[in-house]
Amino acid sequence: MLNATLRKTAPRGAEKIPGPILRLMLALVLASLAVTTYAALTDVPHTGVPAASPIVAERQLVIDTGDAQAVTLYAPDGTLIEHLDHGGFITVVGSAIDRERAVHRQPLGAPVTLVRRANGRFSVVDPSTGWSAELTIFGADNEAAFARLLPAAGGN
Repeated sequence: MLNATLRKTAPRGAEKIPGPILRLMLALVLASLAVTTYAALTDVPHTGVPAASPIVAERQLVIDTGDAQAVTLYAPDGTLIEHLDHGGFITVVGSAIDRERAVHRQPLGAPVTLVRRANGRFSVVDPSTGWSAELTIFGADNEAAFARLLPAAGGN
């Protein structure tokens, strides 16, 4: 009896998306597809890509993400650099590298390169997969987590 009462009180089609909204959604999808296709077919240059800048400091690191939070950093020769029980952003980057290596079937223990460029940008590069991340885009605190692992600007 309760189900029959509920069916009678809800107006028919009350939970449907209105037709004009559906048409706008379809137009948005088609416009996005058209712009993307145009850019791909005409080789439109990428925007928002950082300008090339020379490397002023770099360091090889092995990032070992032991569990969900902890991370251990080693030099390529196995020397312990630092262990962090709560690695934060370094753990996140290490997990992303591990995932990319698993996809490309590469060994997990290979070193990555931490880079500081002349324009002040920092990045992590994984030579085994070609994966890289511009650390500057993740905010000053996250960038600083890696920046402290390099020599101060002006010194190598």
